[in-house]
Amino acid sequence: MPNEAFVYIVIVSLAGILSSLLCLYAYFRLKDVPGGKPYIFVTLFSAIFTFSYAVELSSTTLEKILIWLSVEYLVLPFIPTFILLMCLGYVGQKLKHWMSYLLFLLPILTIFMHATNELHHLYYTSIELNRDSPFPILKLEYGPWFYVHSIYFFLCFMMSMISLGMELRKTRLFRFRMQIILMVAGIMVPIIANYFYLNNLSPYGIDLGPVSMSISFILHGAALFSYQMFHVTPVARETVFENMREGVIVLNQEGVLVDYNHAMLNIISNLSSQCIGKPIVDVIGRGTHLAEIVLHEKECDFRSSLSGDNTYYHIRFSNVKNKYKFMKIITFVDVTERVDLQEQLQYLARIDGLTELYNRHFFMEESEKIVSSLNKKGGNVSIIMFDIDHFKSINDTFGHEAGDLVLARVAGVVKNCLRSHDIVGRYGGEEFILCMPDASLLAAEEMADFIRRNISQAVVRYSEKEITVTSSFGISSVLIRGEAVQATLQTLIREADQALYAAKRKGRNCVELFEKVG
Repeated sequence: MPNEAFVYIVIVSLAGILSSLLCLYAYFRLKDVPGGKPYIFVTLFSAIFTFSYAVELSSTTLEKILIWLSVEYLVLPFIPTFILLMCLGYVGQKLKHWMSYLLFLLPILTIFMHATNELHHLYYTSIELNRDSPFPILKLEYGPWFYVHSIYFFLCFMMSMISLGMELRKTRLFRFRMQIILMVAGIMVPIIANYFYLNNLSPYGIDLGPVSMSISFILHGAALFSYQMFHVTPVARETVFENMREGVIVLNQEGVLVDYNHAMLNIISNLSSQCIGKPIVDVIGRGTHLAEIVLHEKECDFRSSLSGDNTYYHIRFSNVKNKYKFMKIITFVDVTERVDLQEQLQYLARIDGLTELYNRHFFMEESEKIVSSLNKKGGNVSIIMFDIDHFKSINDTFGHEAGDLVLARVAGVVKNCLRSHDIVGRYGGEEFILCMPDASLLAAEEMADFIRRNISQAVVRYSEKEITVTSSFGISSVLIRGEAVQATLQTLIREADQALYAAKRKGRNCVELFEKVG
């Protein structure tokens, strides 16, 4: 065997071995990922094609060469089809079933035309051995169907590169761009090789297609192993990661930003591609509340006011481990609706719907907190109870709607009179209660009388009538020095209630102190 033939046989055989190894790897690791199944067939058919061509180059007679040429053409016509399907799957473009079937029609016809060439000579017009080469090699004259197949070959490859090029324009991350560039380069190599072959520029007329496969699959192998082709494809990132409603940032083991999606821009405004590779706490801002949450991996709710309105996110942390390293995934889930609903429910649970004052239960809770805080430092606390005089007659005369208006108006007057740290609640019916921390009996009396006068001056208009009301007040006060909280509060309320009834007995529209009772 001439040395020239041996060199080409070795190169083609190495290409076949590489294709076989990639086929096995793809079968066990990539068959369920986008573009993975077509990639398995591409590498399998390429391996069969290259090994067959290696045997063809080692054959010494025309009959043996034609046998292996027939074997090559059982798989060769399908290679451009599967490369196109691989690229379309990689970028997330799914063909309809009838279009996929149509793609296989011409390769099947090519196999038929090649197998029956002796009957019509539409694929090869003549087949003979090249007398000028140092080893037996075919010299072919091409018929019209060969050019039909060649056009189909180039169209599939061009459509593959166009689909990858369109994805390249949308992808900003380096590793994804490198994946696509390596894939495009791997596709261009066979195109260039076939150009030389068809224009009689290859040595001795050798088909450079199988030889080019070695270079092509080295490039595909680089994308596969170095950049994890098909494991995290641009289509997965663009269609899933980028379009997630949840904000997601990806960190490496050292807390350095690796990736983020578009939704994160609504949470961290200064995120950009230049931030990738920087520590996340530097990107967020050291010492900020969010940086502390991320640094300590505290799963909690976080409020953001970046858009002007309060938006609440629930921050979750998860670790992902692959064969080589750990990655940390931080997810920001928008829980604004849930938080708003909780706040609304909490508001309804503590607020009286008619007067918008604390209801009795919540007033008692807040008052106990006030008394408890005074237990630690000491101080006065006063309780004022009052109700609207002759309220039943208002309901009987004007109706319950008018009575509701009166209750709401009185509540509004009281809220406008109180100090910022006083609290007021609706105790029941037309009865109200106030808790005044750090207020002596005299101060509480002055406040009660101030409220009484404002209520008497308030006017409620209903059905072209003006309604005025008066109110009666009872006050109790105590200087706290470590008494039991609940007992102190209950005693104050009971004493204020007794003082209120004393005010009613006295003629209403007045203020009575508990110390004056009896």
